[in-house]
Amino acid sequence: MSVTKITLQNYADEVSHSEKPVLIDFYADWCGPCKMTAPELEAFSQEYDDVKVCKINVDESADLAAMYGIMSIPTMILVKNGKEADRHVGGCEKADIRAFCDKNM
Repeated sequence: MSVTKITLQNYADEVSHSEKPVLIDFYADWCGPCKMTAPELEAFSQEYDDVKVCKINVDESADLAAMYGIMSIPTMILVKNGKEADRHVGGCEKADIRAFCDKNM
């Protein structure tokens, strides 16, 4: 699976109505730690089929960032059954992403 970009237009279909848990990466193009986390997230999405991996650009979708109360980036939120299960703030590697998802499954 690849990482799906989320906007307000596709949020309901991709996140709220997803049958799988959804890992959302809140990021910005100018954010250094976000740039370092992006390839790790992409690699994770290729290897881990139990979770749908999505990303939200906080500059382009400030409404969604506000809805989740995002105060710093990168922030990853795991959504299960349409509700936030857990969040991780800060950059991380693929193994950290996997551990974060595994502990919340």
